[in-house]
Amino acid sequence: MANLQPSLPMPPSFAGASPPSPSPIGGGASAAAAQEPNDRKLASAEQLVLDLCDRELRENALLELSKKREIFQDLAPLLWHSFGTIAALLQEIVSIYPALSPPTLSPGASNRVCNALALLQCVASHPDTRIPFLHAHVPLFLYPFLNTFSKTRPFEYLRLTSLGVIGALVKVDDTEVIGFLLQTEIIPLCLRTMEMGSELSKTVATFIVQKILLDDIGLRYVCATAERFYAVGSVLGNMVISLADQPSTRLLKHIIRCYLRLSDNPRACVALHNCLPDMLKDGTFNISLRDDPATRRWLQQLLHNVTVGGMGGPPQPGLDHMMGI
Repeated sequence: MANLQPSLPMPPSFAGASPPSPSPIGGGASAAAAQEPNDRKLASAEQLVLDLCDRELRENALLELSKKREIFQDLAPLLWHSFGTIAALLQEIVSIYPALSPPTLSPGASNRVCNALALLQCVASHPDTRIPFLHAHVPLFLYPFLNTFSKTRPFEYLRLTSLGVIGALVKVDDTEVIGFLLQTEIIPLCLRTMEMGSELSKTVATFIVQKILLDDIGLRYVCATAERFYAVGSVLGNMVISLADQPSTRLLKHIIRCYLRLSDNPRACVALHNCLPDMLKDGTFNISLRDDPATRRWLQQLLHNVTVGGMGGPPQPGLDHMMGI
């Protein structure tokens, strides 16, 4: 990877130079003026990236880069290809492993590592760095964070930001990404968050499971054994029950989409005929979905699928003992 060098300041003599002749598409002076802020932003980003490799300057660099990552164009390639930068970010991540068990993570340490995770999310989102990021197995460094149980704010923030990195990977449909996540057992970690996380963490984790199911290899993986299907189905069912007391339209939307995708598998559809939560059938969520026609259509299609699927005879071998059927 190339080593970044600090950007050289513009010589004062250039500031008063005569502008070039106007081009057919606009004045040269105005183009140069428009370029100057971009040059300053690039220089600022390059310096902050260099600061990441300096232990004394790293904390401030993490904070500034995470706050300004949306305005720094092509920050992801800059982070990925600059010497030592990804290693510095990973160093931040592994440095808090001892605070995971027993759970002693402080708010300050959580904020600092989450700033590092925000930069990794930037890398995971960029089309030029997403696959190299995956091939380097960087997501595996985040899995210990998703395997925590503490419900304190520092840990909740840590899980949510880690899920944001995985969510950035699955946002773009890519079978290679889904295959990697399945091979590294991301689904059990998402299911854990879906059971005990905050509403926002549950929503992001359910979105990840939804994106996995929407890929054919993901659907086949979950429906390949009764145990996997039971694990996903039971967590989804418990979430539906909890939403009756604490409604969340955005979370319900992802849950229904997961169920609808599961119903595309014939064996799963037959099983869903017997175990789909009654609250999805009896109009419990009609008010919640009143202003969401897309999710209402998904629910109607789901109910149609499981009704028709249930007329096809007894559950097929392999899923017939799901939920005690």
